[in-house]
Amino acid sequence: MVVSLRDTDFMELALTQARLAAEAGEVPVGAVVVKDGQVIATGRNTPITTHDPTAHAEIVALRAAAQVLGNYRLDGCELFVTLEPCAMCSGAMLHARLARVVFGAPDPKTGAAGSVVNLFADSQLNHQTCIEGGVLGDTCAAELQAFFQNKREAQRGEKRALHPLRDDALRTPDAPFADLPGYPWTPHYLSDLPALDGLRMHYLDEGPTDAARTYLCLHGNPAWSYLYRKMIPVFLQAGQRVVAPDLIGFGKSDKLKKESAHTFSFHRQTLLDLVQRLDLQRIVLVVQDWGGLLGLTLPMEMPQRFEGLLVMNTTLATGDQPLSPGFLAWREMCAKNPGYDIARLFARGNPQLSAAECAAYAAPFPDKGHRAATRAFPAMVPDNPEADGAALSRAARNFWQTQWQGPTLMAIGMQDPVLGHASMAELRRSLRGCPEPLCVEEGGHFLQEMGEPIAKAAERFFGAH
Repeated sequence: MVVSLRDTDFMELALTQARLAAEAGEVPVGAVVVKDGQVIATGRNTPITTHDPTAHAEIVALRAAAQVLGNYRLDGCELFVTLEPCAMCSGAMLHARLARVVFGAPDPKTGAAGSVVNLFADSQLNHQTCIEGGVLGDTCAAELQAFFQNKREAQRGEKRALHPLRDDALRTPDAPFADLPGYPWTPHYLSDLPALDGLRMHYLDEGPTDAARTYLCLHGNPAWSYLYRKMIPVFLQAGQRVVAPDLIGFGKSDKLKKESAHTFSFHRQTLLDLVQRLDLQRIVLVVQDWGGLLGLTLPMEMPQRFEGLLVMNTTLATGDQPLSPGFLAWREMCAKNPGYDIARLFARGNPQLSAAECAAYAAPFPDKGHRAATRAFPAMVPDNPEADGAALSRAARNFWQTQWQGPTLMAIGMQDPVLGHASMAELRRSLRGCPEPLCVEEGGHFLQEMGEPIAKAAERFFGAH
């Protein structure tokens, strides 16, 4: 491509307009209209400030040029713009019968001069406008990149100001969570719950607040809300609401630095506070692993909020019964190898997962400093009557045996070596009215990875009660 000196001169003038747009908080795109070698009009992006979706730099410049010439036909005019025009602007340029359009940076998302479509190449149109791209393209692209980078940094700063990080905690950067497979939902954060004392807690909240059911989905160790990505769409398609928090120390929630800061009572209270703050009603409690150890103690505190239970591969650790051999083996492994590979753990138990999915489970933990919770949780399971949480779990067992009135659906991953069929059969004896479980023969400990048919069965089951 041979670029004339005059083309670069006019593009520099368009860049000046783009920088003025950036100063006003608009996407930095600028344009100039030239006739007979003279600039007759300029324009810059103003859709935000003018509340006008058509106020792109090119349109603004075309309108100004038409006023100068006293004609909406801009025969013999050239337009220079810093970004490849979109379909709207390209159409306006063709209607104005411009002789030539020159742009700087390509736009791979909406460009209508060759990147996505090329309106200028359609020979059926009654006017042909010459198009040329790439003039000062790197400079134009750099202006756009700098603008969006500054905007992202400002947004991150606003988030940090809204939820300042405590000195005794760490926060996983946003980058490891970018483009996770199957996890498109908007994050929500709270830091002003009483139990949190300023720690930032992440949760998903999808679906209508007045839905017939609210599925409260609680994860365990070392998982996070990503675990429910195959069940959430089923519930949402049925018109239900889904709330899926990340426990402190997991997922997108803050990570306490000290293992000793993690206690059964603390994590339980954060969940109670969350339910109350969001004023959750008509709850179907969905639990597995630590989601059950903690979650099964919640309904006795607020039984009017809970209407159903979906329970998978978990237990009540009451301290008056021995823990399963499978769990004791897991605890011993964690003690000997506290930095075990989380992605590999999920790959070994779930061979159907892609490498990217397995890596997503490790995303919250970029280094060992972020892993205090994964080290603390195995030892936190109450194993004697005086342990933190044991008395609460015994009270919960009594509640489920004698007071629970709602429907219960149990699903068991039969290949689970930690909390498999024997543990679930024992738990079932404590759940009043629990029918025969749904046994998934090929399912492992993280049964949610086969959760789509389980979620569909749950919708049918709870919809019938």
